Amino acid sequence: MEALPVDRIWAKGRLSASARVARWRSKRFQVAQCAIAAGVAWFLASDVLGHDHPFFAPVAAVLGLGTSYGQRLRRVAEVAVGVAVGVLVADLLVLQIGSGWWQLMLIVVLSMSTALLLDGGQLLVTQSAVQAIFVATLVPTPGGAFVRWTDALVGGAVALVAATLVPSAPLRRPREQAAVVVRKIAALLRAASEVMVDGDTERAFDVLADARATDYLIRELQDAADEGMSVVASSPFRFRHRDSVRRMSELVEPLDKALRSTRVLTRRTAIAAYRRRPVPPGYAVLCREISEAAEAVAGELAHNRMATDAQPQLLRAARGSAQLERTDELSVEVLLAQMRSVIADLLEVTGMEALEATDALPPVG
Repeated sequence: MEALPVDRIWAKGRLSASARVARWRSKRFQVAQCAIAAGVAWFLASDVLGHDHPFFAPVAAVLGLGTSYGQRLRRVAEVAVGVAVGVLVADLLVLQIGSGWWQLMLIVVLSMSTALLLDGGQLLVTQSAVQAIFVATLVPTPGGAFVRWTDALVGGAVALVAATLVPSAPLRRPREQAAVVVRKIAALLRAASEVMVDGDTERAFDVLADARATDYLIRELQDAADEGMSVVASSPFRFRHRDSVRRMSELVEPLDKALRSTRVLTRRTAIAAYRRRPVPPGYAVLCREISEAAEAVAGELAHNRMATDAQPQLLRAARGSAQLERTDELSVEVLLAQMRSVIADLLEVTGMEALEATDALPPVG
């Protein structure tokens, strides 16, 4: 018994490491893209324009691209405008009052205030202050400041070009992540159906703990959907995928509901097992059928298709739920209600509207 916590810690550590590696894999294109953009920006500013140490060219390129596709064009614009504001304010003030600690404080205040009055975002405001510091401390001459501004333009231009080059992976990722969510729902339903048969309390609470640890799946799905929408918005080469990505992003809500309903079902299953309440055999069979239908939904999504072909299987489970034997035990009756909720939520995933999915469930006899 003493080894159990260690086993769980070791398993959790392996899952954490796997999640980190998966996160790196999902971002490796952006990392490579930022690295290449930084090198190209430096080459253009240094070798083509002949600037000495054009450090802000690669900085502007990397800041503009970032490691996510969201609002890339806005980031590039904010970097460029922030540099312009910081250089302008600092250049004018340095000519009039010189440079020093109190001059630096005044320059930073005025640069950030100007950016805020322009209704700039956080990146614009920060960049205006950073560039003001550069001009006031490192290049206190108008010529040097202009070179910095040119370097920023070079980096921003490189970032703009690079931002249009986007792989197809972010467009596939929402469906792939949706399939992961549905497969988890299927696994939880399958485990719950087994608990309904054997009434194993310890296993029931293990399944419940597993179900309660699934919130991150929806967060990752939402991130994937947001990233996909950002890609089609920022890349003209991927714009034609807009409708399919939007349809996929609309599945986040019904999948969230389906996962929540499944969590409640595992909780009620655990309570029934703990209280030694017998569950009619038909309930376990229905739960298994819903699990198999969920696997069919996951398979369709994994193959980059809407899961409409899985509807008949879910509708059969819906009809079967209306014909099950009933019980006077409230804690067991709730299991049936929750299974019907899961069916309705999964029908929404296959393309049905919410009211249509509800109406597809026949009244319980």
